[in-house]
Amino acid sequence: MGERPTVYVIDDDESVRAGLDSLLRSVGYDSHGFASPRAFLAHPPGTGPSCLVLDIRMPDASGLDFQDELAAMGRCIPIVFLTGHGDVPMSVKAMKAGAVSFLLKPFREQDLLDAIREALDRDRARLRQDDQASELRERFATLTAREREVMARVVVGRLNKQIAAEIGLSEVTVKVHRGHVMRKMQADTVADLIRMADRLGIGAACGSEPGVR
Repeated sequence: MGERPTVYVIDDDESVRAGLDSLLRSVGYDSHGFASPRAFLAHPPGTGPSCLVLDIRMPDASGLDFQDELAAMGRCIPIVFLTGHGDVPMSVKAMKAGAVSFLLKPFREQDLLDAIREALDRDRARLRQDDQASELRERFATLTAREREVMARVVVGRLNKQIAAEIGLSEVTVKVHRGHVMRKMQADTVADLIRMADRLGIGAACGSEPGVR
């Protein structure tokens, strides 16, 4: 998260790419320009905050189609669209699909920089969420199978005596497992544990590998 932000530019016009590269580097961003979406995909993705400045019309590709392709690939990168031929339906489609902004050429440099700043803020938030999700999965992985059973019942409101009856343990043993769950998951309260379980997507049938939401 401490890496310098990177802005990727896809535009088939070399002069546009060169001008944007100069602008972006002048304000402290790393900048990489590509003449086509295929060239961008061939470039190894970075790990820090990034965004994509994408021309909506290119000879061999549509920016809107590429937006859909990135989504299908699971590439979560905020997009700022540029176009000299935009219309309202195109802008609405782009924004509904998650684009940060839709700028008409010629655009004010400050408008572009503002849109890029918003896009990078959005990506920083995503990276923080990814880090938190990874930490939750790592904590959950330290639980034993029995502790997962107990956790699943705690988060849906079962009392210790109810859990004991359901899984065939003594109430004292359930209490011990419950303490282990709270400690390993680093939950101060049951409410904390419930929020964690919700993000992990686990419930009363806990035991399978979670998928963080």
